[in-house]
Amino acid sequence: MTVTIGPESTAVRTALWRAMHVRIDAPPYVLEDEIGFALVAPDPGWRDRPDMDPAFTAPFRASMVARARFVEDLVLERSAHGVGQYVILGAGLDSFAQRRPDIGVHMQLFEVDRPGPQAWKRQRLEALGLGVPPWLHLVPVDFEAGQNWWQALADNGFDAARPAIVASTGVSMYLTRDAIAATLRQVAALAPGTTLAMTFMQPLDLMPADLRPDLERAMNGAAASGTPFISLFAPAEMTALAREAGFRNVRHVAPADLDRLYFADRADGLRLTSGEEFLVAST
Repeated sequence: MTVTIGPESTAVRTALWRAMHVRIDAPPYVLEDEIGFALVAPDPGWRDRPDMDPAFTAPFRASMVARARFVEDLVLERSAHGVGQYVILGAGLDSFAQRRPDIGVHMQLFEVDRPGPQAWKRQRLEALGLGVPPWLHLVPVDFEAGQNWWQALADNGFDAARPAIVASTGVSMYLTRDAIAATLRQVAALAPGTTLAMTFMQPLDLMPADLRPDLERAMNGAAASGTPFISLFAPAEMTALAREAGFRNVRHVAPADLDRLYFADRADGLRLTSGEEFLVAST
């Protein structure tokens, strides 16, 4: 019998916050996603968790749905231009394949994650009757053992000679600077027309003063759960790192930009006041 390890606590928290958006915020929804919630199947008292407090979580759930929507919009835009490969690094409980099969069926989608959580996700998809379609490739990579995710992608049918969309959200803060630079170099070496969307966090001293207590609380919570933040970047540092890696076109997308895109004129006042920054870079 195969023993599987469940998802990371950060992935579960993200899935629950995305579900909360649909359950407690007013429409229109930035993203309608309860697939992760179904996968996790939390106990009935999940809403009583301190990290599920509606007021405290408002900026964080706004950030979670905004970053997912931004990447999804980017995937739709690039697929309309003929890009047919989509790679999600640190996929966790991502649900693009289940929510948007109308797009996925025209692409090859590669979800890269640790073997244990990914085996658990496969089992849950099967148990829920969702399954794993032939265009969805679950790529297990044991990062801690030094396994090469690049080679694992190739072994699962990824074609480095064809352009791709590569997404890495909610991951960089847990990696070393060297690991981030190595990932940037590898993606920058892909075929012309490849686009990377990577989120990163700024140091606390660059954040608005009134938001620092909640952000510090979130960082302390991550550390307590065994996933401390390791790497934080000012936007100029991250864009410089991408240019050094070999990307031709590099831009920074701030939370304020996402706020204007997805939260303008909302009746419930939900706003994206802080959160992860985006690096968008292309070859």
